[in-house]
This record gives sequence, C-alpha cells and structure tokens, in this order.
Amino acid sequence: MALMDFIKKQFIDVIEWTETGDGTLAWRFPMAGNEIQHGASLTVRESQMAVFVNEGQVADVFGPGRYTLTTQTLPVLTYLRNWDKLFQSPFKSDVYFFSTRQQVDQRWGTAQPVTIRDKDFGAIRLRAFGNYAYRVADPKRFHTEVAGTRERVTVADVDGQLRGLMLQHIADAVASSGIPFLDLAANQVEFAAQLLAATAPAFEALGLKLEAVQLQSVSLPEELQKILDQKIGMGMVGQDMGRFMQYQTAQAIPAMAQGAAQGGGSVAGDAMGLGAGVALGQVLAGQLAQGLNPGQAGGAAAGAGAAPAAPAVAPLRPDEVMATLEKLADLKAKGILTDEEFAAKKAELLKKLV
Repeated sequence: MALMDFIKKQFIDVIEWTETGDGTLAWRFPMAGNEIQHGASLTVRESQMAVFVNEGQVADVFGPGRYTLTTQTLPVLTYLRNWDKLFQSPFKSDVYFFSTRQQVDQRWGTAQPVTIRDKDFGAIRLRAFGNYAYRVADPKRFHTEVAGTRERVTVADVDGQLRGLMLQHIADAVASSGIPFLDLAANQVEFAAQLLAATAPAFEALGLKLEAVQLQSVSLPEELQKILDQKIGMGMVGQDMGRFMQYQTAQAIPAMAQGAAQGGGSVAGDAMGLGAGVALGQVLAGQLAQGLNPGQAGGAAAGAGAAPAAPAVAPLRPDEVMATLEKLADLKAKGILTDEEFAAKKAELLKKLV
C-alpha cells in the first residue's frame, strides 16, 4: 500500500517561470511535497537564471536555455540516491528563479542634507535627487546574501537598502569628482559617473550590478541658498558697493509698500531703516573707492591745506546710529562684511553719538 501511494505521487516534469511584472527578483518554484522527475525539462528564459539548492547548498546555476535534468546535466544528482529503488525520485532540491532584467527608474534622494567639503565654500550641506538602474548579476551570491529561503523577493524588499547605499557614497563621489558645487549642475553626467563608480562595489557584494545612475537635481538648503544668492549678487555688481545697496533698496520698496497696505509695520520705521541703508551704502562705497584709488585719496589729502576747510558733518542721532548698526550686523551675518570690518565701522559710528 505504501508503494502504491508513492507511485501515485505527482512528479514534476516541467519547471519554468513566467514573470508577472510585479517587480519580482527571486521566486522559489512551488514544490508542495512534489518531487522532480528524473529527465524533467527545465526552461530558463532570456532575462532569467535558475539556481538548484540541495540540502541547503547551491548545487548548480543555469542560464537561459532548455535543459533535461539527468545525472549528466546536473552532476549533483550522482550524489543523490534511490532512483532505481521503489521509483523514488532522486531530485528533491529546491529550485529558485531569478530575474536578470534591468530594474529601471529606481529613485534615490537625500531625505536630509548631506554635509560635504567644497572648494569654494568650505563645508556645505547638499541635497541631491536622481534615479538608478540595476540587475541581478550573480544569482548564487544574491541567494546566499539576500533572498535565502524566502518564497519571493521583490524590488520593494531591497529598495530601502539600495537607496541607503546610494546616499552613503554621495560624499565620496563629490570628493572623487573634484567638481565645485557651483559647477555640479553643469557636470551632472560626470558626477553621476563618479557616484556609480563609488557605489558599484557595494551592489556587487549583494550579487547585483549597478547599471546606470542619473542625477536630476542638486541644491543647497534654503538658508544656505540665500547666502549664496547674496554672494552671487556681490559678484554681479563687482566692487561697486553703492550700486549693490541701491539694488537692495529697490528690492525692499515693494515689500514696504505691501506691508503698509496690509497694515503691518510702521511706514516711518521702514523709511528710516531704508534711509540708513542708503546712507550706509554711500559710506561703504566711498571707503571702497578710496581703497581702490589710493593715489586720488593721497592727492586729496595733500591739497587739503590749500582748499577751504569742509564744513563739519553734523553728528548722527542715536536712532540713526542704531539703525545703521543693525544694517551692518545684518550684512555681517550674511557674510558680506567681515568681523573686522564690522568692528571698525561700529567703533566709528559710536564716536559720532552726541
């Protein structure tokens, strides 16, 4: 009776896998107590590979093609037993299929800014976003390192791990590329190539191959971007501080008008601050012009004895001095004035208090 029960067992004679398009990377062929018949047919399609696991160890790996499973095509069968006894199938191994096609349009991005060292700005915090593509290249390693005995492994199962590997190597890629932040936007292809080279070994350790990396955007956090905009504005106006302050004043007028229309803030206070800013711009512009033209400044000093004495400048009121100091502190906070320049100007203004 036991022999008849065994003979009635269902033997598997066709082993194949048709992908369903759900992002499956590894799939275990369902045995459910069935045994694989000696001489069964194994079909591995293009973009697939199959791994046979016997007693917990990988016995063989098959690439695309059609195979007849015998002791000649699968040498491990010679170590199994009892094909010629009681019709017992010698083939009780687990069969795993792996998709080797590219998994495209996988997204990566910095959830938090990454701190890197830049040639122009020193230490900065960087945001970057893009996508990448990979495939299963070494099914045996992917099976032992990631998939294990699970019935199915999908793209979603490894997404967090792979995105973490991408972000971990951003700083290495920036350092290897040697591209300053201001040039990254114009050299996205080169930066992406460096990121691929830096991350590929980590993918390879999991049995995967990183095929492509694209960089879609790179930027600074909002507060750092404002400082960068200020530096860019200074570079655009060159050494003409007066023009820069006039530009800042023109930018402030619409905001003042809107605040007055909405009933917020004091128009008189805004006007006073605006006037102090203009005065500051004129003072800084005059000092900068003297620094750039020392000959003219010296000539003016030499002819001071012959020329009539200039009328004394009226001392500033305390509120004017305080408004000017606030403007200077704001410029120092934005990196436009150095600590030394701010301290010198502060001392000069305090002397003018009445």
